[in-house]
Amino acid sequence: MRTSELDYELPDGVIATSAAEPRDAARMLVASRSDPDLLEHAHVRDLPRFLRPGDLMVFNRTSVLAARLVGLNTRTGGRFEGLFLHECPGPAPGATRWQVLIKARRARAGAILTLLDHCDQPSDVELTLVEPAGGDEGGWIAEARVGNGTESRAIAPGEQDAILARLGRTPLPPYILAARRESKQIIPDASDRVRYQTVYADVRAPGSVAAPTAGLHFTSELLARLGAMGVASADVLLHVGTGTFKPVETDSLLDHPMHREWCSMDRALADRIVATRGSKSGRVFAVGTTSVRTLESHAVLAEPGQPLPSPWPSHIDTRLLISPRYPVRWVDGVLTNFHLPRSTLLALVAALFERDHEPGSGIERVHALYAEAIRSGYRFYSYGDSMLILP
Repeated sequence: MRTSELDYELPDGVIATSAAEPRDAARMLVASRSDPDLLEHAHVRDLPRFLRPGDLMVFNRTSVLAARLVGLNTRTGGRFEGLFLHECPGPAPGATRWQVLIKARRARAGAILTLLDHCDQPSDVELTLVEPAGGDEGGWIAEARVGNGTESRAIAPGEQDAILARLGRTPLPPYILAARRESKQIIPDASDRVRYQTVYADVRAPGSVAAPTAGLHFTSELLARLGAMGVASADVLLHVGTGTFKPVETDSLLDHPMHREWCSMDRALADRIVATRGSKSGRVFAVGTTSVRTLESHAVLAEPGQPLPSPWPSHIDTRLLISPRYPVRWVDGVLTNFHLPRSTLLALVAALFERDHEPGSGIERVHALYAEAIRSGYRFYSYGDSMLILP
């Protein structure tokens, strides 16, 4: 697949800068993988109308970290922004360092960066940039210390959650922040911290630097309505990394170096999905592309017609690239947002619509649906509206 096929033009003003209120008031474009003539405009609150008893909805329960960092370069006084990615091992046993992305003009080894609190005042936490980080995510390895002067100490392993809760900000995608600046829109971070988190997020499972955005549309009331009508639910876990939104820069999609993400699902859920699909007693709906990727990454562990492997892995690191002609195995339908051009997420959606023996049919269908969404005034991207893809 040529990467240029994943391109499309988005008019000005279509990027959503705030979430729908209430959550399930977001619009929902309804389409079908098997029926090209099915097209309906609805809202997420209408989901019960399109699902049926026995269906299974799979949610990614990851929790979003307050990972966006703002601070000052102690030598130059220049302001910087950054993103906490994760802890990494320090030079000594029991020591820890941070891997961070830093957006600053003078980011270089030895630079000392003081984090600002939510009132934009200097805090007691400093990052000293040690060396550039390798791997998929890049950025810097930094020594993190808390305290002042001779009383400062290295941040202990696991302490980052408390530090980020105190000083971190919601890791909204850059395009939302840019659109807000352009429109002079000011929304308190406290509001974003609530709205950029799903209502079912497991606070014991923090680790994402971006939200599984399709899940942002669910309310507790909507989940209760679905359960009452016999729609089952299950959880998986995938920590969303920065690579999810990295544009494809190679000419061919298959040459794109797919990012790695940590994910897990229970053996009991795998057994349940295999049984559901074998008996055709219900349909499996993934809420968001992260749930699709988790399910399909585990599906490849099982040979068709063979028992699931034992022991079942507690987690895996996946680099799965789902694109047209990929044989989707465990997912029948998806609720998803509208995605960036030239992204692997858009390729995943195209894979769901690809018809056998008709190369290009999937991305052709996606282009038609996105054009309809633009004509009909849908809002795009993380805080935007959604699309329900029926089997």
